[in-house]
Amino acid sequence: MKLLSSVLLLLLVVPTTTCKSSSTLEDACRSFAAGHPSIGYDYCIKTFQAADKASAAAADLRGLAAIAARIAGAKANATAARVAALRAMERDARRRDRLAVCAEVYSDAVNQLAQAAEDLAGGEGEGGAGDAVMTQLSAAMDAAGTCEDAFGEADDTSPLAAEDAEFKKLATIALAVAASLMTPPSSTPIEAKD
Repeated sequence: MKLLSSVLLLLLVVPTTTCKSSSTLEDACRSFAAGHPSIGYDYCIKTFQAADKASAAAADLRGLAAIAARIAGAKANATAARVAALRAMERDARRRDRLAVCAEVYSDAVNQLAQAAEDLAGGEGEGGAGDAVMTQLSAAMDAAGTCEDAFGEADDTSPLAAEDAEFKKLATIALAVAASLMTPPSSTPIEAKD
């Protein structure tokens, strides 16, 4: 009888927990979509679910930020591998130079996103530590623009436009979710001295 009671209690608790956790993901993506309508809610949800549906559904906001940083990091790593392959095949020295810019910024982005994910998973992300996470995520997000600029400044079509656009979306999700962890500064008025 005691076992049956335990099982019934577990069945009642698990769906409630799943709904609450799922709600965290849904709330985070709704908030994200409100600020980034061009990327949107569906893309946000699909991004987390494609990576690891169970982990995303069970994560709190900090966990979602860490997951988003890892997702963006995986895309940065894949893009860096594509850059390396393109550089190896490129015969034009000027295009190789432009690809070298992309290789450098994506290599940096991989490291920055890994550090941000680690810091977030370790409980950092607020106060001074939060500033470091936000700096890492912001710097990583710049990789796509810097890579595109290397080609655009030379009036050359980027062979990485699709990868850069996708990475920017993923990095934007990571940055936005992490930013939602930041507590707004205190609005306590400063007392005037007589």
